[in-house]
Amino acid sequence: MNQARAIKPTEILLPVNPLFIAGTLALAFVLNLLPVTGNAVLWRPDFVALVLVYWLIHYPRRLGFLLPWLFGLAMDVAEGALFGQYALGYTALALMATLAHRRVLMFDLVSQTVHVLVILEVVKVIMLLVRMAGGAEFPGWLYFLGPVIAALLWPLLTITLVIPQKTKQDADRA
Repeated sequence: MNQARAIKPTEILLPVNPLFIAGTLALAFVLNLLPVTGNAVLWRPDFVALVLVYWLIHYPRRLGFLLPWLFGLAMDVAEGALFGQYALGYTALALMATLAHRRVLMFDLVSQTVHVLVILEVVKVIMLLVRMAGGAEFPGWLYFLGPVIAALLWPLLTITLVIPQKTKQDADRA
């Protein structure tokens, strides 16, 4: 059962630069704001949620709960959504990711992907319940495809975001 891991257990990583965290979150926010047409809005992955999950699982003390809540409010305004929908969803995401961070890091990338999928789907359900409580109709089952696509991006995201933290010696061996 020796499946690929992004970080080897014996590997020591450099501390993450707070500017790098901010840059990845800003890039994810911009990706969320890219215009899409038709039903693609329903199944588009939530890049902010995915990057928030990554940083909350790997460095839960760096982000806390305030930053996800603020990003949620920003997404509420940007999407014109029911105010508080994303804020509540991202805060719940922060809670789930923080509570599960030690467990998730013990697993290989495939198992991590399953954990991330569950977290993202629960967040999507919370946001849907808030929308429906505000009077919106059920958007259809394609609404739940976005977290699946986001979870499939998890291994690529994990491998990419750990690269700047590797030491020069580790990078030469890889």
